[in-house]
Amino acid sequence: MRVGIDVGGTHTDAVLMTEAEILAEVKTATTSDVTSGVVTALQQLLTSSGIDHSQITAVMIGTTHFTNALVTGRRLARTAVVRLALPATSGLPPMVNWPGRLYQVIDPSIHMCHGGNELDGRPIAPLRRDELLRVAEELHTHDIGTVAISSVFSPVNARLEEEAADILLAELPYLHISMSHQIGRIGLLERENATVINACLRDLADEIVDGFIEALHTVGVIAPLYLSQNDGTLMDAEYTRRYPVRTFASGPTNSMRGAAFLAGNLDCAVVDIGGTTTDVGVLNRGYPRQATGEADIGGVRTNFRMPDVLSIGLGGGSRVTTAPVLAVGPDSVGYELTNQALVFGGDQLTASDIAVAAGMADMGDSALVRHLNLSMVRRVVDLMADQVAELVERMRVSAQPLPVVVVGGGSVLVPETLPGGLAVHRPEHYAVANAIGAAVGQVGGSVDRVFTIGARTREQLLDEAREEAMRIAVSAGATPASVKIVDVNEAPVAYLPGGVRIQVHAVGDLEHTSTGQA
Repeated sequence: MRVGIDVGGTHTDAVLMTEAEILAEVKTATTSDVTSGVVTALQQLLTSSGIDHSQITAVMIGTTHFTNALVTGRRLARTAVVRLALPATSGLPPMVNWPGRLYQVIDPSIHMCHGGNELDGRPIAPLRRDELLRVAEELHTHDIGTVAISSVFSPVNARLEEEAADILLAELPYLHISMSHQIGRIGLLERENATVINACLRDLADEIVDGFIEALHTVGVIAPLYLSQNDGTLMDAEYTRRYPVRTFASGPTNSMRGAAFLAGNLDCAVVDIGGTTTDVGVLNRGYPRQATGEADIGGVRTNFRMPDVLSIGLGGGSRVTTAPVLAVGPDSVGYELTNQALVFGGDQLTASDIAVAAGMADMGDSALVRHLNLSMVRRVVDLMADQVAELVERMRVSAQPLPVVVVGGGSVLVPETLPGGLAVHRPEHYAVANAIGAAVGQVGGSVDRVFTIGARTREQLLDEAREEAMRIAVSAGATPASVKIVDVNEAPVAYLPGGVRIQVHAVGDLEHTSTGQA
């Protein structure tokens, strides 16, 4: 039996399920510290199900802890950034394009050192051990324990980043080191930014993983812990400590995976409407379609793996205004919905009030919204439907219409048919699809690198990429015998003779037992 938990901006959802059956589900309010909300949800779930705690074999959590930390600029560790590139790249130093507020919070110690490679793998300059020893001395002097290492074109040749990490760890074994070739793609500044984000979250990752493990012990659950990644797969606790940045945007991907499970449709558009936002993504063979361009996170440009998701501020808690123009959101009452919405005795007109007044939802006291003008209610319903239909249309990449599956507690805001004649499928257990997506997750490993063919054949390069993706999946907690390749893409690099970009995604079943803590 598995427990899936997803922490959203408004609600924390939890489900208890076997491989194919949902045994119990709960929806509780997200708390300001998030973790206590997880404890509450887990306690309610176990109480309502009556299941013996020892029967639970794994707990999967999708969390907003790390995203919130970056967006708010809180609990981020001071980080050293080591770029191996001199004499190149000195014109744009690390973190040059970061928002001033975040830059000040992280207070980076920046070091430009010799090294790096050309796109074809040729060295720009040899690594200099003396420079790195000086870096280690400064880190020790200023008590800095987390480091982001980047190198020009390290996705092509990662050797220099690995050598630099070895030198620093030999001097300071306690360092938390993040290397850019393990985080991002081609594009130095964006890859470096993603690595710095990962590095500054490493201390927090230890704290949060330990907190979740303690929370499980508090309610008497002794089972392996896994956290959701943003590609729809899971990673174990130790992997999370090293790569907390991979949890970013895991909420929408959990909902998409849960929708695929509930609807039995592996290729569709998924509309996830929560209390604060509406997220629309596309499933391809059961996994979220990945974004191909840059991703902006808290004002920082990055290029690491992220799901292709469009979001708007429309949810059950969205405030509705009628003047000067009719509008829904993006402002939301969030987890205060049950205190501030009209149907719960509050004084704020929300999208949930509109749904109740229109007969689309049953919550609170419907008598408290009978005074609303029915013409206004219909116009708001049409406005919300138009906004969702526009998002679905923008996600299409072909002329073929996409089946639409709607999930999330706020999905009651959407009528049975969207503008354009799009039929909406709202499966059973739709309100906790995000927690279901976490519970049914497999463990994944991805490779996105530029290879130079040289003396090797195309098939040899593909085999190398496949093996690497499978190794990553196993290191993240997959059972070796269960790992399989689910997606392979290759494309020539026009400006690099003999160069090819290969993307491989592997997934496998969880490796866990009924006792013991990951």
